[in-house]
Amino acid sequence: QVQLVESGGGLVQAGGSLRLACAASGRTFTSFAMGWFRQAPGKEREIVAAITWNGGVTYYADSVKGRFAISRDNTKDTVYMQMNNLKLEDTAVYYCAAHWGGVTFPTEPGKLRYWGQGTQVTVSS
Repeated sequence: QVQLVESGGGLVQAGGSLRLACAASGRTFTSFAMGWFRQAPGKEREIVAAITWNGGVTYYADSVKGRFAISRDNTKDTVYMQMNNLKLEDTAVYYCAAHWGGVTFPTEPGKLRYWGQGTQVTVSS
């Protein structure tokens, strides 16, 4: 079992920045690849970014490439997502997820077992 707690969401104007954090507890953090999903009202949950256990490989959805950056600090059992140049369409609840094994990370939310409670990000014009 691993417990995930997100923080850092909020209200920001378009073009602004936010940094999300997800603190993990329970099992060994480096046993997990980590990722962020988001879900906007009326839409399906979608992958945003993911990172392997040691940070060596990252993945980004096309919609956030060049604007978002995922990172992790294994000494703090925390994964981060720096979000820059935010757009109205980035408004969603952002969820942290963990995948056992550390090397791969499913892009389909149904294949993930461990989730945080979510944090709201609202981008205003």
